Amino acid sequence: MKTAEAVRKRRSTKAILILFVAALGATLTFGVGSASADEVDVDKYDYRISGNVKLNSEPLEDVLLTIAGNGHEVEVTTDAEGRWRVGVPSNEGPYTVTLDESTLPEGIAVVDETGEDPTPNVREVEIGPSGSVTTNFFIGRGERNTTTWIDQLIERVVNGLNFGLMLALAAIGLSLVFGTTGLSNFAHGEMVTFGALMALLFSTTVGLPIYIAIPIAVILSALFGYAMDAGLWRPLRKRGLGVVQLMIVSIGLSLALRYVFQLFIGGGTEQLVGSSSPDIQIWGPIKLSVIDMVSMATSVVVILAFAWWLQRTRIGKATRAVSDNPSLAAASGIDVDFVVRVVWIVAAALAGLAGVLWAYFRPGIKWDMGTSILLLIFAAVTLGGLGTAFGALIGSLIVGMLVEVSSLWIPSDLKYVGALVVLIVILLFRPQGILGRRERIG
Repeated sequence: MKTAEAVRKRRSTKAILILFVAALGATLTFGVGSASADEVDVDKYDYRISGNVKLNSEPLEDVLLTIAGNGHEVEVTTDAEGRWRVGVPSNEGPYTVTLDESTLPEGIAVVDETGEDPTPNVREVEIGPSGSVTTNFFIGRGERNTTTWIDQLIERVVNGLNFGLMLALAAIGLSLVFGTTGLSNFAHGEMVTFGALMALLFSTTVGLPIYIAIPIAVILSALFGYAMDAGLWRPLRKRGLGVVQLMIVSIGLSLALRYVFQLFIGGGTEQLVGSSSPDIQIWGPIKLSVIDMVSMATSVVVILAFAWWLQRTRIGKATRAVSDNPSLAAASGIDVDFVVRVVWIVAAALAGLAGVLWAYFRPGIKWDMGTSILLLIFAAVTLGGLGTAFGALIGSLIVGMLVEVSSLWIPSDLKYVGALVVLIVILLFRPQGILGRRERIG
């Protein structure tokens, strides 16, 4: 017995040593293989953007640059030789390279040799057939064009309002579906993607004007919602499946639709007509493109029209009744199945419109673009109160503001995290959400 016990102890000690060595090896491997400050995502993506930042042939270290385009944004700092390099997911469309002049030495600024460029620290580049592009900055002594913190805050608040209104269109539809059926639809992100893809199909492939392609995309999105309910969700409800089983089905549907989209459009990024329209000075630091202004105006009009429909029309009142208590609504003579069918149509139409606006806001269309904001849509619905359309609106505006404003303090890659942290904090004090009702358990 002692011998067997000793063998077990030796085996345990050996296993612990193996695990320790493996962990140490993994740590060393990741430590050695991690990218330096001047290289970001070069091993992740196939396309490269690089450059140098020097002052009179002398390299400038730790200068911050931001590269954005095709729905991708990354930050990088120069190394001791003034070099930097980033990997990007696509070679389609322009990328904007912005040098943060506040990270330059005192009295040094980016100088425009022609004297005609008001923002010489911003460059627009396109990746050539070689899969890479290089851009260098001419640094000299001069005055910097600095933006005050208040101006940056105002600009981010306006962008957050635009993003929040767009997010609200998708969140309201998701909240309606949850309120009437109890389903947490994880395929809602693909309904967002579907709307953008239909707009791309009819504007780029078919060649229709964008102002005709977008209404067609919204109508087809509504028909897509009708088809999903008639062909999938209603039969499953009739069979008596619970909300957990339906939620799992929605996850599978999400994966299936996502890869069907990828099969048809590939893994690249496509652009809608007018996505690169220039900004217009509105007031002070506020700059908006025509697309941004049309997007915000469209969101406001659609949300007001939806509020009128929900409050004033007969079907809208029936929707509120079903959302409040389906059994009592059915006992009162309301056709619950018909109401749910209408809800799916409205939710899909709103999601399709949100997809078009999201394609302009990113900018760009990808096969998984809806999935990238699905978590924020759920966060907005939960924050506002589950099953309440107006709560989803308020939650979306809060999430949109937090996402944009938080990038003043945290890296842009982590800006979505700030909104989710605030969501958790608010739910700790008000679990039912802002407009949700406290429910009795037991």
